[in-house]
Amino acid sequence: MEAQATAAVKEALAALYHHPDDATRTAADRWLQQFQHTLDAWQVADSLLHDESSNLETLIFCSQTLRSKVQRDFEELPSEAFRPLQDSLYALLKKFSKGPQKVRTQICIAMAALAVHVPVEDWGGGGIVNWLSDEMKSQQDFIPSFLELLIVLPQECSSHKIAARPERRRQFENDLRSSAEVALSLLTACLGIDQLKEQVLEGFASWLRFCHGISASNLASHPLVYTALSSLNSDQFLEAAVNVTSELIHFTVSRESNGITEQIPLIQVLIPYVMGLKEQLKDSSKDEDDVKAIARLLADMGDSYVELIATGSNDAMQIVNALLEVTSHQEFDISSMTFNFWHHLMRNLTDRSSYESYGSEVSINAERNRRLQIFHHPYEILVSLVSFRVEYPELYHTFSEEDQRDFRHSRYAVSDVLLDATDVLGGDPTLKILFMKLIQACGNGQNQKWQPVEAALFCIQAIAKSVSVEEKEILPQVMSLLPSFPHQEQLLQTVCSLIGAFSKWIDAAPSELLILPPLVDILNKGMSTSEDTAAAASVAFKYICEDCRRKFSGSLDGLFQIYQIALSGVGGYKVSSEDSLHLVEALSVVIMTLPPDHAQRALELICQPVINPLQEIIQQGDTVLQQVPVRQLTLHIDRLSCIFSRVKLPQVVAEAVNRYWPTLKSIFDKRAWDTRTMESLCRSCKFAVRTCGRFMGFTIGAILEEIQTLYQQHNQACFLYLSSEVIKIFGSDPACANYLASLIQALFGHTIQLLRTIQDFTARPDIADDCFLLASRCIRYCPDLFVPTEMFPRLVDCAMAGITIQHREACKSILSFLSDVFDLAKSSEGEKYRELINTIILQRGAVLTRIMVASLTGALPFSRLDEVSFVLVSLSRSFGGNMLNWARECITLIPSQALTDSERSRFLHIVSDASSGSSLGSITDRFAEISEVCRRNKTVQDMVQAALRPHDLSFTVVPQPL
Repeated sequence: MEAQATAAVKEALAALYHHPDDATRTAADRWLQQFQHTLDAWQVADSLLHDESSNLETLIFCSQTLRSKVQRDFEELPSEAFRPLQDSLYALLKKFSKGPQKVRTQICIAMAALAVHVPVEDWGGGGIVNWLSDEMKSQQDFIPSFLELLIVLPQECSSHKIAARPERRRQFENDLRSSAEVALSLLTACLGIDQLKEQVLEGFASWLRFCHGISASNLASHPLVYTALSSLNSDQFLEAAVNVTSELIHFTVSRESNGITEQIPLIQVLIPYVMGLKEQLKDSSKDEDDVKAIARLLADMGDSYVELIATGSNDAMQIVNALLEVTSHQEFDISSMTFNFWHHLMRNLTDRSSYESYGSEVSINAERNRRLQIFHHPYEILVSLVSFRVEYPELYHTFSEEDQRDFRHSRYAVSDVLLDATDVLGGDPTLKILFMKLIQACGNGQNQKWQPVEAALFCIQAIAKSVSVEEKEILPQVMSLLPSFPHQEQLLQTVCSLIGAFSKWIDAAPSELLILPPLVDILNKGMSTSEDTAAAASVAFKYICEDCRRKFSGSLDGLFQIYQIALSGVGGYKVSSEDSLHLVEALSVVIMTLPPDHAQRALELICQPVINPLQEIIQQGDTVLQQVPVRQLTLHIDRLSCIFSRVKLPQVVAEAVNRYWPTLKSIFDKRAWDTRTMESLCRSCKFAVRTCGRFMGFTIGAILEEIQTLYQQHNQACFLYLSSEVIKIFGSDPACANYLASLIQALFGHTIQLLRTIQDFTARPDIADDCFLLASRCIRYCPDLFVPTEMFPRLVDCAMAGITIQHREACKSILSFLSDVFDLAKSSEGEKYRELINTIILQRGAVLTRIMVASLTGALPFSRLDEVSFVLVSLSRSFGGNMLNWARECITLIPSQALTDSERSRFLHIVSDASSGSSLGSITDRFAEISEVCRRNKTVQDMVQAALRPHDLSFTVVPQPL
């Protein structure tokens, strides 16, 4: 049998790597992946690794297979198999000591995984590190292999590829930490072997990353630290030395470091070495990767020691100056490494919490001002250093799409840095610095390049939020310059964005400055130049109308002309359909400044370009309406949604909704099969309901009747979503009770027919999501119309059938609905439903608990843990003793190979503690451990799910006493 399996593996590998046919290679790959999950894989992989005739492809595959088997399937082996497996891996470790490297690494990971699985006693009482120490002393020919194993041990300790129980993993971590001194002594002993120096440094970094409990004073004089720091000046070992030094820096600020004061001896050793690298940043002969490594280390040091640096001492300012040099580097990838530091320094300088130790408010303010004054000049330099980086390159038009995207992202990053600088310098002083850049860029006006001008304007626009609306010196000059700039596309786009960014300042500017008319002319030009400039101009127009709306009250005719041209698509404007929504928003907010009678007329005017095209389509007959492309409808309906959502005049909007309802109803009736159109139409009705509320009058009844009928014919989930909004607004209105009761019964009754099995839920996740969102809304806003009806227990049953749906939002909606049911029964408002709800849940409790336990242990993704835990906690708190019995019944179904008796007992203790009021956070963390145990590998997870069978459950309702 083994011989046949071995031959099959060799044949599959040959096909995978050498067969000319793609289908054959794919089939071979699939077969090999399946083979890795079999029991035969243990023996075949081990045998081929020991076989001297195995080629490299076979060795790599078999080492990966053996590694993955040890990691995830170790429990397949009998307990007595540990020693032979350990011996075999040890033999392979020695065999591949000189390579191949890929194979040796896989064997080391396998041995590390084996160490995680078994107790320390199985390695001779001292654990794997002491065992390794003995072997390194007695088997020095194989030190490279032993050294690599020493490196991967701390790396694999927290690997969740290893199917170990959480308790065992914690024990191994503790054992490994207690062996840290032995590990460091082994690494130190290897320093004498020059060819292993890079490996030793890698190992030191690995152990530092894992274990932060070593004494800082010991490290300060440790040979490994000295070797790493002295290697910073070595081209050969620079990267490894940087990694170690970076870990040492992190070590000094870790939570286990007992505070920065305890780490001063080590910090005083580290900083001079790191600062000594500063000059190498300017060395043109340096390899780019080496310069990046040095810059990364300097940035790392600044970010880690930001609290010390923020004190403004002389030593701190030397670090700040070094980081300014990194920021000044011509390569953006290097310069931007410091951006996080400047942000964190700003936060430290400006946050009040940084000064709490100074006691009184007077002392706090004095110290804060002192520090801000010290760092004023560095941040001024920072603004100058980063502002030029947003300048468009001469050959930008030749950039690939990816390179253009990267450049745009770099501009966003610089914007963030400039905003950070305004928190230290103030918005108005920062504006002065940038204005000088603009003046320099403008020059004398001859042979003026547009790129420096655009860059300065972009930076000014980036800090708009920080500039005072009372600023009177710089912004009037900036605004007066804008009309004089050429209409180059990128420059015009930035000018338009700047106008929008300073809309609040424009509104506050004295009327005698006459700022607004020339700026509107610029926006007009932007809308007719290109799609990009039109997009910026549309957004700016929206902001201008929002903030300067009262200044437009006498210019409505001009605004409506711009609006109609843009929406009609004629007249030279290049505003896209998406960007036209900004113009709709702009006019909508201006309307709100008008008296009611004028507002009504204005609303008609902005609705006409939207509703007329829809009416024209309808007038061409049913056939045209049913065949017209979706976009020709949704374009106008989305604009109508925007109007209904932005014009906050309930009576005025309600009159418009009533007037246009026949048009909307025609689209409902003839396009109910069209999901995209219905979603757009329901969104429009949703905003109408939100804005108008009870002013909608008869139209709300017509809408409810429409969606109730159409949902049963076309199963569109958006009808459920619209119904949720109606329930939220009208649920508590007695006048609507009959309408809503009929709606609830019809919608839920039909949904229950659609969602009978988990397969139905999987096929219709949108309906499941919106159905249970609606159900939760009913519980909150109109429980009297829902809970006492026969539909309520049927919907609980429906929810139970769909709990294990994999769709995230649908699953969350179902679990939230169940939690809302339990919470209602416990609330004072739900006291009158308590007996009814308790009866319903008691009849279903055992099955519901079993489904929830199955969800916790693998039927749902681990990312659903919070929601699943919340339902389990709610169940426990509502049905304490009953819940404990239900949990006991289902937990005993899980085989002992998956869950030990102590783990079962622990689970029941969690349920008991949940019922007695323990915090949700602690309960969730404890549930997470049980979940992890039951998911530790695929075999265990399948075993658990096969025992609980959540998808096969059915039940008969049997009344139980309360």
